[in-house]
Amino acid sequence: MILNQATDYAFRAVLYLSLLQPGEIVEAKVISESQNIPLRFLLKILRSLARVGIVKSYQGVGGGYSLGKKPADITLRDVLEAVEGPIRINKCLIDPDYCNKQATPHCPVHCVLASIQQTISQEFDRYNFEQLKEYAKQYSK
Repeated sequence: MILNQATDYAFRAVLYLSLLQPGEIVEAKVISESQNIPLRFLLKILRSLARVGIVKSYQGVGGGYSLGKKPADITLRDVLEAVEGPIRINKCLIDPDYCNKQATPHCPVHCVLASIQQTISQEFDRYNFEQLKEYAKQYSK
């Protein structure tokens, strides 16, 4: 499983917003330049994040973006799934009809993959952006 570039950029954008004062609004261009993310790509990512309430978008003069939730309430999984959709490591875990043996309920491979997928999901849920803020502060010293 490889996270796509959009997810990496989304993590960085949300972390950037997490490090601002609560409610502070910043233009996408500022995030783009600060995080070295192409602006057009960032705008697409920010729309995905806004759609699920992770960020808020503000239109007009003084517009831009801010966090839509507290950093402690945003997990890595929230951001990943906003950009890529649900975590799935195999097609048979999306829809049993994908199994060419029609054996999903009793397939040992399916059972093991489901367990691995659950572990991956739990690990992405384990980390929130309040924790990442603390890591960022440690690394900036």
